[in-house]
Amino acid sequence: MGLGNPGREHAKGRHNVGFMVAGELIERWSLGPVRERFRGRIAQGRAGGAGTGTEAERPRRQVAVLCPLTYMNDAGRSVGPARGELRLQLEQVIVVHDEIDLQFGEVRARTGGGLAGHNGLKSVSRALGGPGFRRVRVGVGRPASTDPEIVAAYVLGRFGEPPTEVAQLIARACGEVEGIVFGPVLAA
Repeated sequence: MGLGNPGREHAKGRHNVGFMVAGELIERWSLGPVRERFRGRIAQGRAGGAGTGTEAERPRRQVAVLCPLTYMNDAGRSVGPARGELRLQLEQVIVVHDEIDLQFGEVRARTGGGLAGHNGLKSVSRALGGPGFRRVRVGVGRPASTDPEIVAAYVLGRFGEPPTEVAQLIARACGEVEGIVFGPVLAA
């Protein structure tokens, strides 16, 4: 699941990096058509399998990529019903989200832990019955100020970094998700 806010005005913002990663994964994995279900947009299919060229062999996995059409702070209304219908264990849910406590460019994965005041994660945790899901935290940096209005404007604003660096950040986050989904890459 990629966290973000719906609408064109939010499309390229830091807070929507989860949506950007989800979109890239849908393309990488050549998933089926994106449909509206579970108050979100979801693509499902099989991913992995034989690599090409020097790419390593990856196991085939059934996957679903969800972007809630609720606002981020209400994302649980989308992910909760999706998890139920797809019959996923809590640890099978991966949430990709922006993280202001990581410098721009850093990507880290974790399972469970604190929610660090992230309202989207709080909503997801409530809907899933706890914080034991997996997370891919995508570093978007933090402004110099601690003023809540300045921090909110920064997070909701567009990336100021060059597009190539943003694309690299998204690629790193996709790699982190793929490492969780497929496990360690086997030598070809």
